[in-house]
Amino acid sequence: MRIRTIAVSIAFLAGTTLAFADGATTKDDAVAMVKKAVALIKAEGGKKAYAAINAPGNKFVDRDVYTVVQGFDGTTLAHAVNPKLIGKNMIEQQDVDGKFFAKDMAENGQKHASFWYDFKFTNPANKKVQVKDMYCETVTPTTVCAGVYRPE
Repeated sequence: MRIRTIAVSIAFLAGTTLAFADGATTKDDAVAMVKKAVALIKAEGGKKAYAAINAPGNKFVDRDVYTVVQGFDGTTLAHAVNPKLIGKNMIEQQDVDGKFFAKDMAENGQKHASFWYDFKFTNPANKKVQVKDMYCETVTPTTVCAGVYRPE
C-alpha cells in the first residue's frame, strides 16, 4: 500500500498534515472510528481520552477519517488532526451552502444517541468541495464524530 502525505491548507484544517492511504474510506470506517473514541472516553474519562485523540500520531486517524469531539456549546474539545481547533468555538462556522454544521451537530447530539449529518467541506485529498457524511455519537455533553467524503 502506497502512502502519500498531503499538506492540507484549507481553513478548517490549516497547518495540518494528513497521511492518505490508497483506497476509499467508507461509512463503516467512520462508525468504527467513533466507537473506538467513545469506548476510550467511557473507559478513561474525557480528559485522558481527549489527550490521546489530540496526540500527534494517534490511532484516531485512518486515511481521511479522523475523530473530532465537540461540546454541546460548539467548542472543539479534541481534534485528531488539527490542534489549532482545540478550544475553539465552532458554533458559527458554516459550510459553502451556509449550513451551521457545528451548531446542527450539537443540537442533534442533544436529541439523539447517534446520528448521521452531512455538509459540504473541502476534501483535503483532492482539494474539491464534496459532501462529507459525519457519524456522531453522544457522550453527554459532547458529540464524538468522524466522517467520510462522498465519491463524486
